[in-house]
Amino acid sequence: MLRGLAPVVDRGSRLLVLGSFPGEASLTAGYYYAHPRNQFWPILGAVLGLPLADWPFERRYRAVLESGLAIWDVYAGCRREGSLDGSIRDPSVNDFQALLRRAPGLRAVLFNGRTAARHEAWFAGRGLATRVLPSTSPAFAGMSVADKLERWREAIEVLR
Repeated sequence: MLRGLAPVVDRGSRLLVLGSFPGEASLTAGYYYAHPRNQFWPILGAVLGLPLADWPFERRYRAVLESGLAIWDVYAGCRREGSLDGSIRDPSVNDFQALLRRAPGLRAVLFNGRTAARHEAWFAGRGLATRVLPSTSPAFAGMSVADKLERWREAIEVLR
């Protein structure tokens, strides 16, 4: 059974970016979106106007929190060979209620891909705005990075 990562969140977080479960590179590194081909950090950096992808992870996390954002995954643990969401088996869901207590100002959730979006109703049912965005994973090649960036930029600017 694989175990996920702790949330990057604080009391000032207003917008949660929710993925599915960390890939092998992220689990090995101990940081979110650590695979060098994942577009998460370049896209978020472009939106925030910061060179996040060039910074150490601790500095990236500080910038995320200073921007009022949070990062987490829907699954606390699962069985999976490889890094593809389609290979996730026996998942256990994270404690979203506990997250809301840690971030009382949270008002919106961005889902990084369709697997994470399976939990959209839970958040919408608690009055949070939600938006499903194209996955930043290198496995999702059905959209250009420029198009992904535009969708992420619009959602963050509107919901933050």
